[in-house]
Amino acid sequence: MAPLAFAHGGSGQGSSAQAHEPQEHRDGENSEAQRDYRYSRYTLAVLASVVFCLFVYRVVIQSIRYIRTLTCLNNDTQKYFKMPNLAFGAVKQHLLYAPLLRRRHNREVHFAWFHLGYIPTRFQSLFLAGFVAMNITLSCYGIAWSGSRATALTQLRNRTGTLSVVNMIPLVVLAGRSSPLISLLNISFDNFNLVHRWFGRIVFLQGLAHSVAQIAISVDKSGWANMQITFQNNQIFMTGLVATVAMTAIVLQASSALRHAFYETFLHLHITLVIITLVFLWKHMDNTHPQKYLLAMIVFWVVERLTRLASLIYRNVGRGGTKAELELLPGDACRVTLKMVRPWTFQPGQHIFITVPSVGLWTSHPFSLAWSDDGAGDSQHDSEKGYQLSADDVLSDSRDKNSMSLIIRRRSGFTEKLFQKAERSTSGITTISAFVEGPYGGHAVLHSYGSVMIFAGGVGITHQVPFVRDLVAGYASGTVAARKVVLVWVIQSPEHLEWIRPWMTTILAMDKRRDILRIQLFVTRPRSTKEIHSPSATVQMFPGKPNVDTLIEMESENQIGAMGVSVCGTGGLSDDVRAAVRKRQGTRNIDFLEQGFTW
Repeated sequence: MAPLAFAHGGSGQGSSAQAHEPQEHRDGENSEAQRDYRYSRYTLAVLASVVFCLFVYRVVIQSIRYIRTLTCLNNDTQKYFKMPNLAFGAVKQHLLYAPLLRRRHNREVHFAWFHLGYIPTRFQSLFLAGFVAMNITLSCYGIAWSGSRATALTQLRNRTGTLSVVNMIPLVVLAGRSSPLISLLNISFDNFNLVHRWFGRIVFLQGLAHSVAQIAISVDKSGWANMQITFQNNQIFMTGLVATVAMTAIVLQASSALRHAFYETFLHLHITLVIITLVFLWKHMDNTHPQKYLLAMIVFWVVERLTRLASLIYRNVGRGGTKAELELLPGDACRVTLKMVRPWTFQPGQHIFITVPSVGLWTSHPFSLAWSDDGAGDSQHDSEKGYQLSADDVLSDSRDKNSMSLIIRRRSGFTEKLFQKAERSTSGITTISAFVEGPYGGHAVLHSYGSVMIFAGGVGITHQVPFVRDLVAGYASGTVAARKVVLVWVIQSPEHLEWIRPWMTTILAMDKRRDILRIQLFVTRPRSTKEIHSPSATVQMFPGKPNVDTLIEMESENQIGAMGVSVCGTGGLSDDVRAAVRKRQGTRNIDFLEQGFTW
């Protein structure tokens, strides 16, 4: 059998025909196959090098932040860390934080009601452009373009087929929620998903080029009239055709417009089409060398899925199962309190995937965790009585807990059905069974910054509340560098304050809270000016939208040490914060941290 049976697409008489081929021809084929394998190894080596460089970068940054935290624990001025590194500031301003064009990055591009996707940053664009250019070069370099048409098409078919399969390995690694690279490199799943989609397009285009080249070879040899007979009598042709059609369907249904309009349908169809592609590719590549790349990819995909299944069972099965308490809140929202079967260590920045069988058995949706406690409400009760919570009280609340809470805003699909279920309750609280997958994330840490600004838009506050609690508790216990924390929350109506009232009451009662925390609330759609009132000097309320640039300028003028600016909210808010932070690179030591769910 030829070295690349899946690519050569010969008939069942290929082996006997090969026995009568000239030795020079077979040697040429072996040489071309070896070159294809070498280019495959180049691709994997380049990707491994990128991972290594990102890991080294992560280790260096984490080490700097750890040393900065230790140095600043007993330093209230932190003047040394206030000054920026001019070279690294320029890199952040023009590469790491910069959108590809002007300001727009997290605010999605629309055409009418169509979602056209998000504009990547310059660093993301540079990486993707480099990888695309590398694959174009490897697909075309060394092809005998000046030789016969049949020779060029055969080499192109073999090369693109092999590279397409090789690129499936990083494609699948980037797709997994529990991919080990997420925690190893401290890169969000949101960014992984962006790269995953581009890798998918590359795999598809190389697979399409492989198929088109093979069809051209067959047409040149037998003509269009015999193509139907060729496909019917040749398993390699037929399985390759089915895999190509399935990959085409994957790319079409994964477009941003369809993905956002019919997400649940997209997800189920996506997985089904992937399985179909893998099954027919396996048959298409039977007993060929590139099949080992496909095997590696399948093994990783199966192991990742089984790992998630094992975690799902461990977290939710036994002791009556995981329960979710739904409580209606003003502003088309509900508070969901999860009573877990087994506890986990709660950390700021974590998110989970929830499946509610009574709402949708085969759907899981991501939500940020906002709070953790024992579910007894003791902390709220104490704060209402005027007791002051110590740092130890609150820090102990961040260890292994069985109760996790989050806020879900009413939208469409799953959230609409969940809200309707909560509405039907006569007691105000509905208890249902649920399955929780996670936690994921929780890698971002703000402990090393002397000044911290935390921006939240609407329900994005659920991601930011744990950071506020963590920093206030850390300041009281002397375990963080933070000396100034400013929370800026943009809401449409004052009634949205009810979403986090019990948690914010607990935070406001914490020891030394007034020394470090200021809260600024911006109400964009107040019904009257009477709704706008500031409870105290450290908790202020304003009408309208905030001037993000002015707020960051005011804080950066008097910042203590390094400054961290975090945002979780609408795309427009995130882009405004990003632009304001970029503007001050080179004059202040300011880092930008963004949380988004853009997939």
